[in-house]
Amino acid sequence: MQYPGNLFVVAAPSGAGKSSLVKALMELDQRVSPSISHTTRAPRGQEVHGREYYFVSRETFDQMVAQDAFLEWAHVHGNRYGTSKHAIEQRMAQGADVVLEIDFQGAIQVKRIFPNAVLIFILPPSWEELRSRLERRAEDSADVIEVRLKNAAQEMAHAKEFDFVIINELFERALFDLKAIVHAQRLRFTAQRIARSDTFQALNIS
Repeated sequence: MQYPGNLFVVAAPSGAGKSSLVKALMELDQRVSPSISHTTRAPRGQEVHGREYYFVSRETFDQMVAQDAFLEWAHVHGNRYGTSKHAIEQRMAQGADVVLEIDFQGAIQVKRIFPNAVLIFILPPSWEELRSRLERRAEDSADVIEVRLKNAAQEMAHAKEFDFVIINELFERALFDLKAIVHAQRLRFTAQRIARSDTFQALNIS
């Protein structure tokens, strides 16, 4: 089904800067709004239920899976994350451009359900920089960082399955690239025909 809004799916290994880029994009572009996922992990730092994530129990998550309530869900670093189908469809139908931050498994699942979704993968400039960013976050132990680096190798092998790849070496340049992808998607023929249907009708373009 075609919607007046667009769905942008952004994936990256931990430490590549995905969340910072998406946050900056939304601060600059009011037409882009975040998708809020459900997760079984505990809140970190200043995270608030209903703002960064919907923090739910494993039992509640299992019930939602049984009800086929998720657009996608996956196990990531020992926890589960899922995205509500209804919430995404409702916002796109209202004309919102939704950005979804998930792992590569979820991104590929979303593409099967929403073929018009735009998949974007964020890469770090090097292994050394990725390790440095994970250490600077000071959120994980040395053992957990090693696990995240091991997982990153597996995740980045799937970058070829995405529509666009951004290398986050200089933040401002990466942000520019992300904005360019969003803007270009809005100018595609199908997207413009839906968003500006009155103009297309007036010009007899079908």
